[in-house]
Amino acid sequence: MMEEDIRELELRAILEASNDNIVITDGQGKVLRSSPNCQSIYGMKNEELIGKTVDELERMNVFSPSVTKRVLQEKKEVQVMQHTLTGRSVMATALPVFDENGEMIRVISFSHDLTELRQIKEDYEELRAKMEYYQSEIQELRDKEQHTDGIVLKSKEMSNVWQLIQRVALSDATVVFLGESGVGKNVFARAIHEKSNRSKEAFIEVNCGAIPETLFESEMFGYEKGAFTGANREGKPGLIELANKGTLFLDEVGELPLNLQAKLLKVIQEKKMTRIGGTEPKRIDFRIIASTNRDLAEMVKEGTFREDLFYRLNVVPITIPPLRERKDDLLQLCEYFLGMFNDKYNTDKALHATTIHEILDYSWPGNVRELENLMERLVITTENRIIYPSALPFHKKEIHSFDKQETEEMPEQAENLQEALQNVEIRWLKRAFRQYKTTYEMADYLGISQSSVVRKLQKYGINS
Repeated sequence: MMEEDIRELELRAILEASNDNIVITDGQGKVLRSSPNCQSIYGMKNEELIGKTVDELERMNVFSPSVTKRVLQEKKEVQVMQHTLTGRSVMATALPVFDENGEMIRVISFSHDLTELRQIKEDYEELRAKMEYYQSEIQELRDKEQHTDGIVLKSKEMSNVWQLIQRVALSDATVVFLGESGVGKNVFARAIHEKSNRSKEAFIEVNCGAIPETLFESEMFGYEKGAFTGANREGKPGLIELANKGTLFLDEVGELPLNLQAKLLKVIQEKKMTRIGGTEPKRIDFRIIASTNRDLAEMVKEGTFREDLFYRLNVVPITIPPLRERKDDLLQLCEYFLGMFNDKYNTDKALHATTIHEILDYSWPGNVRELENLMERLVITTENRIIYPSALPFHKKEIHSFDKQETEEMPEQAENLQEALQNVEIRWLKRAFRQYKTTYEMADYLGISQSSVVRKLQKYGINS
């Protein structure tokens, strides 16, 4: 066998065995040879490729752009990403072959199918995007479903409050909660602490209205041993000192007397304090959160609250709306507290529909605190599993004397006991029919079965 035939066999074996797609052109870009697997990539058989120029194949969109064409222009090795007629993405590399005179006589290109790799990459990016989306959704659900000590976030108002709390928690900004007594300002203050970078340190709550003025300074600043008669022999750290590295929550800060406001302001400004009887000031690192049910701006105008302290505290004011203005949260809070106290007292109490109606109609002057106390009271004191409106302290008691409408509708005086009992039954049915919306509620009110209510209403024609 001649040497030329052997080289031909070797070249054919290389083309057939290669995993890459190989195309060989002459110095003008005409295809001379190609590997058999080109058909799967370029969509054309060998015999269809051979004899065509790369310009023709590019115009036919067999591949785009042509790497061989680039090599013919630049006379050096080139690598490009190609898109093929079969919709694949391939990485194509081509290099020139020169003769002894420096003339380009061949261009050999190798292309490797990256379609699967690109698809894997796109799938990965899509999966990563989905994971990030799901993580954000899960976090949002966690935040929305959080019921830490009675926090309920169904209403738009409370959702806005919670979003603001989320934003300020990671900062050290001073926050002042505004709102009526019992709305849960202390609960939200603790929530800020637990979501902050200080969560592992102390949360010190000071009720500014509960500490007597004569003891306030010693309680807040502490004292050294022997500072005054009756003092602890070892001395005592103050509440401010105990809040070091943590959070100091000043509840009902509007109750502070003016002379104590000045001392507190100095500590907030300098972050230093000195115990009573001490000489060396201590540096204290703490975050301030305050709350009040009073109008501090109005108190500043009246001269009962220091203006400089007001501006120190009023960095991020957050108003907690009263319960009567967020009815959407009311039922969820009932469910939360009822479940909490059922677990605590090992009971299974439930609110009747008519009880829920009265709860929704009530104004709740004591806000969430009043609701929590009521749910505990109902769980403890009611005998039956179902809690009826009569158990509510604000329930409108029925007056057993008949109103004007009932009197006008009253039948003539009965001639016997049977007729008298029937008259009473009619009056009770009419009263229940006016007061309640369903026969089930009427049955609970009258103490008879629902089917009996239906039968009696039909009997006397009351529901007509």
